Order: sequence, then C-alpha cells, then structure tokens
Amino acid sequence: MSKASPVMTAALPQIAGLGSARPLIMGVINATPDSFYDGGRHTDTDGAIAHGMALLAQGADILDVGGESTRPGADPVPEHVELDRVIPVVRALATRGAVVSIDTRNGGVMTAAADAGAKMINDVAALTRPGAMAAAADSGLPVVLLHSDADPRNMQDAPTYDDVVAEVIAYLQGRIGACEAAGIPHDRLIADPGIGFAKTPDHNVKLLTALDKFQDLNVPILLGVSRKSFIGHFSNGEAADHRLPGSLAAALWGATHGAKILRVHDVSETAQAMAIWRAASGEAL
Repeated sequence: MSKASPVMTAALPQIAGLGSARPLIMGVINATPDSFYDGGRHTDTDGAIAHGMALLAQGADILDVGGESTRPGADPVPEHVELDRVIPVVRALATRGAVVSIDTRNGGVMTAAADAGAKMINDVAALTRPGAMAAAADSGLPVVLLHSDADPRNMQDAPTYDDVVAEVIAYLQGRIGACEAAGIPHDRLIADPGIGFAKTPDHNVKLLTALDKFQDLNVPILLGVSRKSFIGHFSNGEAADHRLPGSLAAALWGATHGAKILRVHDVSETAQAMAIWRAASGEAL
C-alpha cells in the first residue's frame, strides 16, 4: 500500500499544549439528560468523571465536557444548570491531568471552566452570543469555531445553501477575522465545518468530500461526525446506537483529508482504526 496522504501525516500545530503527527482524538462527555446519542448516561458528576477517565485510558487526547445539548430541537439550558453540570467534572478531570475542553456557547461557563482548569473552548455558536467573545479572549485558551447558521431549536428546519462548501468556508473565515479583531490570535483558533448543524445529509457529504478545501483557512480543522444521523441516511436508516461503522469510516476519511482533531464518542474503536490505518500505510504509530 502506498504511503498515507501528506494531509494526514503533517505535524499538528500545538493545540492546548498537544502536538502530534496524527489527528488528536477528542472524547465526548455529555453531562446532559438529552444529548442525541448518550444523553442521560453521564448526568451525575461521579459518572461523568469515571467516563472521562475511561476515555483517557482508551486513548483520548482531549476530553470535551458539555452541559447543554445542541442536538436538533434542543432547548437552551439556564447558565446555572450548565455550570452545575460541568464545572465539577472539568475540575476533577483537569486535576487528574486531562486536557479538558469545555463545550459551551455561554461566556460565563467559558470563564468558570477556564478557572477550573479547562484548556480549550468548543463553541457551536462560534463566539456569537453576548459575552462569549470577550470571555474567550480573556481566557487565553484555544477556541473551536463551529459553523451553524441557526439555533439548535430550528437548525434542521429546511437548511438551504447555494454552495454549502463555499458558504461554510466564508462563514468560518468571517469568524476567524472577528476573533482576531477581538484580540484572539490566529494560532489559538480551530475551525469545525459543523457536520449535522443546519445541514441536510447531502450538505454533510458535500462538506466531507471537500474537506481538503478547509485547509485554506490556515487553522487546524476539527471534525465531529460521530453517530450522526446522516450516517443512517446513507445506509439503512440505523439509529444512533448502530452507527459505529459509519462513524469510523467518516473519521478515517476526515483524518486522511486534513482533520487534525476527531471528536468522537467511541474512543477505543477510533484509536484502533487509526492505528491499523497508519500501520498499513507504513507510518509510525
């Protein structure tokens, strides 16, 4: 077999103190009752912490802790509820040496999580909510900017684009520029095309097909495809519990087309798939 794509094997810039010749694996911890796949499984603090430690043992490089579901149709959560859900988990995992990302749209949660030891912010609203930009800038942390042009409550109500790839790239370019203008350096920014956020299945596949084009943003790309509904759409309509094979296929596609961080629910399976892919391609593990 020929060598792996240079896009996959290029060295990763330092992100939250991490650097690697392979994509980093970000393990998902949803401390929520209503996330689309694992909602309700890790709602108590001890359970979420234990799950995080298990993901680390399975090979996660980053743990992404969230306390507000952003699945299609999800309602907002009061900030105090989100704080109660995530801050004890962030603090405990950071104390144990984990690189923790806080998955939030709210500036107050960003600030509290940074104070509790978080090393990254992952915002599906790309710092557009009041106070988020200032909180992210003050934190000094790397920030993931995700494309979604609608609120989770209505984002899947007939999303329409003339050219989804060009429009998503343009949006992310605009957010990168806004962050730089607010004092967040370019080397602290990460872009996410937002698979499943205000996108039809066809939009999602077009973005995956054109993932290489996102290199023009000149920031690391995070890809979150794990267990998402478009997988079932292009297969046999499987529910989230039965979308692991498609998740692995999409993750491997992303890894070989420029994604530097893979956000996944299934860490051990993704790490194993990546290890075999790299071994078969003649790359060091």
